[in-house]
Amino acid sequence: MTAFDTGPAFLSMTEAAEAFARGEVTAEALVRACLARIEAHDRRVNAVIRLDREEALERAAALDRQRAAGALLGPLAGVPMMHKDMYYRAGRVSTCGSRIRRDFVPETTATVLQRLDAAGAIDMGTLNMAEFAQNPTGHNAHFGHCRNPWNPEHCPGGSSSGSGAGVAARFFHAALGSDTGGSIRLPATLCGVTGLKGTQTRVSRHGVMPLSFSCDNVGPLVRTARDAARFLRVTAGHDPKDPTSSREPVPDYEAALTGDLRGLSIAVCETWFLEDADAPVLAAFEAALETLRARGARIARIRVPCLAAVNAYTAIISRVEGATIHAAWMRERAADYAAHLSARLYAGYAIPAHYYVEALSRRGPLLRQFVAEALTGHDLVATPTLRTRVPTLAETNVDADPANWSRFMAVSANTRPFNYLGLPTVSVPCGFDDRGLPVGLQLAGRPFAEATVLRAADAFQRETDWHRRAPPL
Repeated sequence: MTAFDTGPAFLSMTEAAEAFARGEVTAEALVRACLARIEAHDRRVNAVIRLDREEALERAAALDRQRAAGALLGPLAGVPMMHKDMYYRAGRVSTCGSRIRRDFVPETTATVLQRLDAAGAIDMGTLNMAEFAQNPTGHNAHFGHCRNPWNPEHCPGGSSSGSGAGVAARFFHAALGSDTGGSIRLPATLCGVTGLKGTQTRVSRHGVMPLSFSCDNVGPLVRTARDAARFLRVTAGHDPKDPTSSREPVPDYEAALTGDLRGLSIAVCETWFLEDADAPVLAAFEAALETLRARGARIARIRVPCLAAVNAYTAIISRVEGATIHAAWMRERAADYAAHLSARLYAGYAIPAHYYVEALSRRGPLLRQFVAEALTGHDLVATPTLRTRVPTLAETNVDADPANWSRFMAVSANTRPFNYLGLPTVSVPCGFDDRGLPVGLQLAGRPFAEATVLRAADAFQRETDWHRRAPPL
């Protein structure tokens, strides 16, 4: 752990936006501070795939001129960001972390990028990720493994590895990740930042490389719950280009961040989520619960029998849908996939169709059952985001040693259920383990209860400073 650093790159996303709006810092100064961090430290972290240096400086200069002229700018104006390299921008290469798409140039721009552009954000380029977003650790055989900025021998989490590692390293103030089985929340917890997966369909997926039609989510990795609230307000809402996107009204999430948890009930599900958890993780988790209690929340212990079924159905859906998306490439270019990824895809072709249909048909009933068992009388469910201490890249390298498979899959054990259930879920840093690596607190709520989830996360961060600590690069 380190003392707190200062300077433009160390501001949170909302702090940077507000400092720019008040004229206390220029957009160019924010971009240059982030570029300096990348140039000094990315050799250690390997978070960046493409850095659009000149374009970012030109965008910053334009925003500075507009602010000086008194123009009305958006809520993210002047904020440097980079994004997982699976968000399409017309005319720019989007590799999806793969050999197959190393030179792919899309003709469309993702809706979520268009909304960030309209809000005044500065896009500085693209970030390392698991190949086609299909591992929870940060390994990438084609662009090199992304590394945890707290200790480069350890996993940064995946599949949004560059997003989590880069936000933690203060390379930029916010990043898009995607979350199909935990790929926002895992890099958030392993790197010590905040990651939000909204309710399924809350944010448009148009212009985003898919992994699983039923479980994919778009969302941010940022420093604070307040950052996540503002980011979600900008990006959420129905999109005609994505007919699956929800028409549910988008509230002012920041207005819900009162810091007061009186009257809020948080359930601790002792089934599944705490099984075989490491002692340092449990200690940090229990301390986090006491902090929430001190802010006024009531803590209750519960057991939920349906979680084993939820986990089994999650695996069926993600493997079958992933295999479907990649079917043509698997026939024509199987050798261009990393070994662990082709193994997962081949497994999807062996799953009978009636298993897949059963997994889909059971989703609604199991969601109702989970809400009845875990959220009746409670507002949120709290779990550790990761049950174990942060593993090393070597311990989870299944291409080098297939015996690492169980440890590899265990990384996402606590995040996967909320993708199948489609529930809004946040991970916030809640301490460090005995090796000085981050521990995460996961909070989940009812469908479209992002405001409640973020309210609790923000209240926790008002009492703690884990989210403000930067790795000792």
